[in-house]
Amino acid sequence: MPLTLLTHPLIQHKLTILRDKNTGVKEFREIVSEIAMLMCYEATRGLPLEEVEVITPVAPARSKTVAGKKLALVPVLRAGLGMVEGMINLVPSAKVAHIGLYRDPETLQPVEYYCKLPPDIMERDCFVLDPMLATGGTAAAAVQYLKEAGARSIKLLCILAAPPGVDKLGYEHPDVEVITCAVDGHLNEHGYIVPGLGDAGDRIFGTK
Repeated sequence: MPLTLLTHPLIQHKLTILRDKNTGVKEFREIVSEIAMLMCYEATRGLPLEEVEVITPVAPARSKTVAGKKLALVPVLRAGLGMVEGMINLVPSAKVAHIGLYRDPETLQPVEYYCKLPPDIMERDCFVLDPMLATGGTAAAAVQYLKEAGARSIKLLCILAAPPGVDKLGYEHPDVEVITCAVDGHLNEHGYIVPGLGDAGDRIFGTK
């Protein structure tokens, strides 16, 4: 499975702010969005270009534009919503789908409660957005839903990952590239990434 680790200094600096337990809700939410925007830059690196002619204030020029690629942002509810704004700022024409999953606290298995995709999802490059790749169950389930709907081009963008999640996604979906800012050491007995940054959803929405 392709794994891209983003080591840009600005990303790593902002990730440190997210890790700090003293970072408040407003700043945490803003930093998640900023990191997502920087991740979008990397995730869209392979988009095809075509040459067009434009008229500058000085003269005609041959220049390049994205070659009509259709994109879909697929946040995994609810924490993935925190990454949408940063992505949509760079790709405003992208459609936004939603997959609602939660992790059962006893079994740690994903449970679906909502799924809404654009009808042409099979024609789009899909970016699954989920800040944390912990056990990998939720991410793998989200990818499976997309594949069953016909999606063929899928990348997962997560701010933090742990080895169990990377391994699970790689085993079940070896064709899906994972783009992350860090791979932490392990999971604790509750399935949280260690050292991690806590529960991303709670910190984004101020629910704990």
